[in-house]
Amino acid sequence: MSKLHLINHNDLQNFINQILIANGTSPTHAAITSKCLVSADLRGVDTHGSNRIPSYMERVRQKALNPSAIPTMHQKTPIAAQVDGQNGFGFVAAHMAMTRAIEMAQIFGMGMVSVKHSNHFGMSAWLVKQALEAGMMSLVFTNSSPALPAWGGREKLMGVSPIACGAPSFEEGEKIPEDWALDKDGNRTDDPAKALEGVMLPMGGPKGSALSIMMDVFSGVFSGAAFAGHVTNPYDPSKPADVGHFIVAIKPDLFMSMEEFKERMDYLYKRVVESEKMEGVERIYFPGELEIITEEKRLFEGIPFAEAEIASLNKEADLVGAEHLKVQ
Repeated sequence: MSKLHLINHNDLQNFINQILIANGTSPTHAAITSKCLVSADLRGVDTHGSNRIPSYMERVRQKALNPSAIPTMHQKTPIAAQVDGQNGFGFVAAHMAMTRAIEMAQIFGMGMVSVKHSNHFGMSAWLVKQALEAGMMSLVFTNSSPALPAWGGREKLMGVSPIACGAPSFEEGEKIPEDWALDKDGNRTDDPAKALEGVMLPMGGPKGSALSIMMDVFSGVFSGAAFAGHVTNPYDPSKPADVGHFIVAIKPDLFMSMEEFKERMDYLYKRVVESEKMEGVERIYFPGELEIITEEKRLFEGIPFAEAEIASLNKEADLVGAEHLKVQ
């Protein structure tokens, strides 16, 4: 197993800033993007963190992503707007969209923004956090490149979503449930190696498939972005991704006082975490709690990176003459 090294979150964000700015991103947009990536690393969502930089920069070098793009905003109604990401970083377009959604919600109680011609925006949690910091409820949808078949199919067609998500890694020789994936011939398999050659199935069966289609309706069809399996994979530098997002901000005190709303949320939280535990379970976590615990630990100890990940990031630094990552 590759040795893990710890990196301070501030050092990591400064490093990512250097890489982005050296590749043509404005300091403001670089700050938004690097903050979102490091936020994912802190919360333990490592698949959507700083290790995405090499693939993003390859897309920049191949002219498939415009690092200096300036998204445009078009107000459609008092509570609805649309952002054209101009093929820039998804973090920038989505941040602009949530900012506008919050502004509309503060006045009218709700604001919704669709985004077209965007790119991958990492984990959705940073957008939810942006809304929470403004005292808002939120919904965050995005579509993505084909990864799942429609229920009953065997062809990669729909993107994954926060609900229809990817399977975890496995120990060598361990079997997986037969309803998790198909092999390359379209047959159900309990072999993780054969599953990697085929496609994973939607979590939740037909309901999961319907949710992934719903994501594509709101994020792709509705926004004017790519849809129906036509979003480009973020690791494919051959052409623009044209990802679509759909973002909603809602004032929590539309139907009751804020105090009553928070009391009801507190009651829901306690009912969930204090409910009767299944055998072998020590603690029930509310959604997001595990990530908060991880973030607190990594803010103090540092963020773990494998040597190969550090080497890949430092290679990007070498290409632009930036300093290497500081490793603790």
